Amino acid sequence: MLDGIKRWLTGSQATGTAGFEGIAAWADNGQYTFRGVQGDGFVVDGRLGTHLWRLEWGPSQRPYISGFELRLRAEPGVEGDLQLLVMTRALQEQLEKSIFEQYVEDVQTRIDNQTPPEMRWLVMFPKLASSEMGPLREPYVALGNAKTWLMAWLHGPLSQALQARAADQAEPLVLMLGRGRLILRTAMAVPSVPEVKRCLQLFETALREASRVHVDNPGGLPPPSGGGDWSASTTRARLDSPPSKS
Repeated sequence: MLDGIKRWLTGSQATGTAGFEGIAAWADNGQYTFRGVQGDGFVVDGRLGTHLWRLEWGPSQRPYISGFELRLRAEPGVEGDLQLLVMTRALQEQLEKSIFEQYVEDVQTRIDNQTPPEMRWLVMFPKLASSEMGPLREPYVALGNAKTWLMAWLHGPLSQALQARAADQAEPLVLMLGRGRLILRTAMAVPSVPEVKRCLQLFETALREASRVHVDNPGGLPPPSGGGDWSASTTRARLDSPPSKS
């Protein structure tokens, strides 16, 4: 009761909840930690079992998302050399076209370690075939350096969660595992409790499934397929060919 009176006396401006009262109340109800970021959005910290996660909403950090985005990240305790990526097919086609045009038409453009990893990985790693994607083959693409791990991760609850979101193809979605960290990124012009909850549910499913695959394979999975180094020699053959429509 005293805490409630204190919050009422200090007001939403002091805690950074101004404009995000609904999100702050949802976070409080879920026993998460809410923090407003002056002029830039908000941060919510939570936990799924033993895994801590962080949710951020604010200005986009990627050129392929205009305006504002929602970001989620956590460390599921998986192998650090895994590099896996799932994204909406429309976004994949957009990024591949952009990379190809930059490489071919502007010799001054450098596609190097300053390029976001999700864009580099599109060139570096092979995609799963349609038959391997199952019901996800139309709305999504998936690729990475450990095919067996990727397919084990995608099958089951995560596949169902991604299918449930497939109707939102107008909004780009990126789900990636790299350097031991799981990240979800999507466009979100205005944050609402239902949309934030939907993204968190998808993310937590991906987090649980990543932990499951790791636990189910205590001896480790086969060595990653494909190279993990970004270099001109690694990618020249792919960049010299137009983006595929697979």
